[in-house]
Amino acid sequence: MSQQPYRLSADEVLGEQQSGIEGLSPEEAQARLRAYGANELDESKKKSTLAVFFDQFKDLLVIILIAAAGISLLSGHIESAVVIFVVIALNAVLGTVQTVKAEQSLASLKAMSAPLARVVRAGERVEIPAADVVPGDILELEAGDLVAADGRMFENYSLKVNESALTGESEGVEKTVAPIERDDAVVGDRTNMVFSGSLVIYGRARVVVTATGMATELGRIASLMNETKQRKTPLQVSLDAFSAKLAIGVIAISVLVFALSVLRSGMGILDSLMFAVALAVAAIPEALGSIVTIVLAIGTQKMAKQHAIIKELKAVESLGSVSVICSDKTGTLTQNRMSVQKIYVGDALVDFDDISMDDELQRQLVEIGLLASDATTDEETGSQIGDPTEVALVHIGDSLGIDEGSYRASHPRLRELAFDSDRKLMSTLHELPRGIMLLTKGAPDVLLARSTFVLTADGPAVLTEERKAEIAEANSRLSEQGLRVLAFAMREIGEVRDLALADESDFTFVGLAAMMDPPRPEAGDRTRDRHHGARRRGARRRRARPAFRCRTRW
Repeated sequence: MSQQPYRLSADEVLGEQQSGIEGLSPEEAQARLRAYGANELDESKKKSTLAVFFDQFKDLLVIILIAAAGISLLSGHIESAVVIFVVIALNAVLGTVQTVKAEQSLASLKAMSAPLARVVRAGERVEIPAADVVPGDILELEAGDLVAADGRMFENYSLKVNESALTGESEGVEKTVAPIERDDAVVGDRTNMVFSGSLVIYGRARVVVTATGMATELGRIASLMNETKQRKTPLQVSLDAFSAKLAIGVIAISVLVFALSVLRSGMGILDSLMFAVALAVAAIPEALGSIVTIVLAIGTQKMAKQHAIIKELKAVESLGSVSVICSDKTGTLTQNRMSVQKIYVGDALVDFDDISMDDELQRQLVEIGLLASDATTDEETGSQIGDPTEVALVHIGDSLGIDEGSYRASHPRLRELAFDSDRKLMSTLHELPRGIMLLTKGAPDVLLARSTFVLTADGPAVLTEERKAEIAEANSRLSEQGLRVLAFAMREIGEVRDLALADESDFTFVGLAAMMDPPRPEAGDRTRDRHHGARRRGARRRRARPAFRCRTRW
């Protein structure tokens, strides 16, 4: 395997990986998975339950208690030693149980949230766990995807990737396919590569995987992190400081009492020692460790009921000082499953349930939504591949009994202009019964500005300023309802040829589709109210210029 795939051409990298545009066969993929291992980052070695149990005795206060119990045992005061040992053991058991339960819960969460990747295997586009990606796989990327492994691009349609996790740069990086001649190019300069853990902002691409797991750039960072030592929490620091001061004070007083007992009272050395030990045991708060552990355990249980899992008991105290929690909305408070609510065609709003392929205007809007999209769905398995906005458009066809795979096969994509945030448009070229058509979807304000006609029941008509105002008003009304609005248009090209950005003009405006990302059922009523209220307030602020983000997560 080349150490510098960014210097090679795409064909050379494919050849070196012994792969092709059809991808690996399932048998070859399994063989490479056994050879290279799972596409996962190595975690620091987990402690066994027995090791976790013994870790509970590393506290200075516990060590003093053990010493006191040992002296009591040697001096014949078995009852005192037994009591101290029982308290210490209960404290250790409680801490161990809580830690093990937290680790098991975290493992379950990790399994549930394992990311997926779209790859080409034996010419078929399939979705697999990211852990099963192997070198040589053909990885398909589009806006919103998290890159599953390091790879070299060989097809690029305006791909832009956020690599802040690796480089610290918040700006997205525009990707290319051409080889890079520099021998010492750093990660940020390898523009023909994508890296594990980075986020695709927009565009799409095909990539041949060159490194997985700990061999990736992210794996190198993980290796450095695994070598770092764990720092103590503020509570641990405070308890250690208190224990040290208490130990010094108790030992000093015990030594003084022992000396006075021997020198002034005439007590025997053994009796004086036992008297000093008894004083030490009485002065040390044996239940302090247990009380702290029990209080923290109660806190973790309360948080667990709210679906928040704490791995380390002592972290509860630090979390208790948190005053602000920042949370991503999409997929956290909402379902991240867009659904079309209404469409606007021919000066009329149509509810989703009333959409019909018998209506020519509605049919053409549905047609653009299916063909000018990359998303796919499978009703049998329930899988959905692609951006949630495009999945919502495909669902329109599903609800009307249209299989997007068959429909796209009968109207293949001949050319395309991928989406980017500057144009706010995506266009694809298809041969349809009415001619070679450029089908476009994007921001309503952008498409309106580039349209000269509008589709009506009587055919295309001139898009007058009055009609533009009516469409803009419909867009505003839908936005005020907290809906995301997408516009559709088309243009006859006349021949199959390479597309230029100048072709995205003189459109015939078809209509609008309004969709929403509904809140999760478990999100509280107040959260849903705030969510919709914020969207309505944002819509009012944007009324002068309706905002739209296509194929990005917001």
